[in-house]
Amino acid sequence: MKLSELASTIRSKNAGVDHITFDVIFRDTGNFRRTVDSGALSPATVAELYRVAPERVTSFVVYEPGQAIKFTIRRRSPAGSAGEPDPFGSQCYPPLFDVEVP
Repeated sequence: MKLSELASTIRSKNAGVDHITFDVIFRDTGNFRRTVDSGALSPATVAELYRVAPERVTSFVVYEPGQAIKFTIRRRSPAGSAGEPDPFGSQCYPPLFDVEVP
């Protein structure tokens, strides 16, 4: 299944001028566990998906009490700089929709 079919919320937003943070939140414990246990969403897959070097994934947290996965990547250029396509970081989440979760 695709991540968009399992998660109830997938979003992104600014985390300061140099970072974008992402939240993947699940209502269902089974879908949360399935995603975490599969390893389909990991720092390595995030780096590949967003075409950034692995060291640009500055944090990756599986938050069990909230049934959520949160990760942060360092932007290629500061928010609002010339050529930055999304200064608010709010439209960066769609590539996560198609992540396949076995």
